[in-house]
Amino acid sequence: MEQYRRAGCDAIGCERVPYVNPDSHCLYALAFVSFSQFESLTSIKRSHMYSVPTTHDVTNQSVALEPFDHFNSDLALKEGIAREGGDWGFDRLSALGALAGQPEQREHCVRAEANEPKLRTHDRFGHRVDEVELDPSWHHLLGTGIEHQCHSLPWRDPQPGAHVVRAGLFHIWSQTNGGVMCPISMTHAVIPPLRNHAPEIAEEWEDRLTVPDYERGAIAGMAMTEKQGGSDVRANTTRAEPNGDEYELWGHKWFCSYPPCDVFLVLAQAPGGLSCFFIERGPGMEFQRLKDKLGTRSLASSEVEFRGIRARLVGEEGRGVPTIIGMVNHTRLDCMIGSTAAMRRGVLEATHHARNRRAFGALLIDQPAMQNVLADLAIESEAATAAMLRVARAFDEGDEPLRRFATAVLKYWVCKRAPGHAGESLECLGGNGYVEESGMPLLYRDAPLMSIWEGSGNVAALDVLRAMAKEPEGLPAFLAECELARGTDARYDAHLDAVSERLASLAEGDRDAAIIDAQFSARRVVEDLGVAFQAGILLRHGDEAVADGFCAGRLGAGGKAYGTLPRGVDARAIIERVIPA
Repeated sequence: MEQYRRAGCDAIGCERVPYVNPDSHCLYALAFVSFSQFESLTSIKRSHMYSVPTTHDVTNQSVALEPFDHFNSDLALKEGIAREGGDWGFDRLSALGALAGQPEQREHCVRAEANEPKLRTHDRFGHRVDEVELDPSWHHLLGTGIEHQCHSLPWRDPQPGAHVVRAGLFHIWSQTNGGVMCPISMTHAVIPPLRNHAPEIAEEWEDRLTVPDYERGAIAGMAMTEKQGGSDVRANTTRAEPNGDEYELWGHKWFCSYPPCDVFLVLAQAPGGLSCFFIERGPGMEFQRLKDKLGTRSLASSEVEFRGIRARLVGEEGRGVPTIIGMVNHTRLDCMIGSTAAMRRGVLEATHHARNRRAFGALLIDQPAMQNVLADLAIESEAATAAMLRVARAFDEGDEPLRRFATAVLKYWVCKRAPGHAGESLECLGGNGYVEESGMPLLYRDAPLMSIWEGSGNVAALDVLRAMAKEPEGLPAFLAECELARGTDARYDAHLDAVSERLASLAEGDRDAAIIDAQFSARRVVEDLGVAFQAGILLRHGDEAVADGFCAGRLGAGGKAYGTLPRGVDARAIIERVIPA
């Protein structure tokens, strides 16, 4: 029996099908095949057993994008950095761009997102420890960004164009993982308020906060938001009790990112009013839970309870918002950069897929309907890139009126465009884009964050109105920048005229009614300003096909969704800039 069993196994090729139990084949054969039939079975040639057609040939699929150079392939980024005075940083940008495009960086992102942070509040003996367990891939991604000075370049090397180069570095590394850029951004942004309002703290901490060494350096965070106030930080109830030359903080913060930071800026109510404080993580700072968020799940965001933690005043009592706004303005720029990076990654993945996928007898990229979508996505990406680099130059030049106003306008507008852009980019991949392995769902989940962080849509739009009223030099500086492109395109001139008319109408009629009307129309006003700023830069300095496409789609007869550019736009020329040959 055994010899026939072995013969039968060999005859029907069980050893070639390791995921099937060979014995099951043999028993089946012995039960239903007679001895003579079984004898003849062994004479069947092996080749006959493999004539069944295969069912899993992989065809018509795209290929991995990595390895890829995220700097030298990004024409809009490279051209913009050179234009805004940062070409001296090309070597470091090239190095980070090549590193960001290696397959292992995507693998690190996948692991960091899959192995989410875990909060450990107590040790096994019941002592509070308030530690966050993070995946090694998170530490790799965060550490690499710090080692390449995404957090500190303008402070350690303050030459002309440093903010522009740093914006490029931040843009590149954001495409590996959005979560790690939050502590990088806050660590960068904490330096100005410390320098300006607490020089003794800056002297003590700045070296650690800016050193390009993850192990030796320090990371900064912030805690402003409370559950009863949200964006209304003046409703904060956290108390700052004087204790000699310092204070003790008591209260609860609804959002605190990110718990492992070494130091934080915190808003709290002092005897003289809402004030800004500097604290070091330690006893008296107890983390209650980590937030279960839509996106950036690799980033630990928390609720924190302050129980008498030692705090040092930054600035003057009662001047907390003006003090911390120096940090907020820098993080708002980073929101803009992060959204721009997401757009770049989205159109990059969509274009790469369309170059490698066929449907209805042709490559997707050669089909007119897809060309319209890809060109529209590329236009949005290039416009955002040009705008954020111009704003970064305003930070370099100390052009305070333009910097303040343009940051408020573009933070609203660029960040508002990112979620829709991510959704359309995902759709270009169809069902393949809807599965996690593509990376597009992560991009889609992360996209809304930048529009919420540091003031959601209404807060950002109303901030522009406040700037018009309280900082009278801001709007004229912004419009002067836009006017530099007047006369280059009739559609643009008509848009500028319409913007001027709309702004003039805000001051008409009864004062109270005018205020209500201005707030009701705030988003539309800011949208018109943002589009004008982007179009002006593209018309003056951008690629001709991209500038024409932007004016046609945003100022002319374009539709509402992406992929509705009017006829006459040179879609192929625009798409070819996404991944140049």
